[in-house]
Amino acid sequence: MKEFRLDRLEAERLAHNGAYLRFLNERNISVGLYALNAGEQDTQRPQRQDVVNFVVSGRAAMTVGDETTTVGRGSVVYVPAGTPARFHHITEDLRVMVVFSPPEGS
Repeated sequence: MKEFRLDRLEAERLAHNGAYLRFLNERNISVGLYALNAGEQDTQRPQRQDVVNFVVSGRAAMTVGDETTTVGRGSVVYVPAGTPARFHHITEDLRVMVVFSPPEGS
């Protein structure tokens, strides 16, 4: 079993001065914590994997392909592989658990 706590993951991400911390990398999935502060720009590019974004906290708009929605704590957004997706109009610091399948780097 592997167990993770969001407060510890956030502390580790901050210690590495990055917006993204991959904390699980297994044969079929990888999972990371992505952080964008209010007003920041999301510069992510289309991913080679299918992605599930689970918003842990914060508020923003998210565009996937040509569709836009508002996301907040508890929102779950699926992004098919190769589809452009980004967060924007971030009004509250955003923390997102990101699940990749297959795992990143595959």
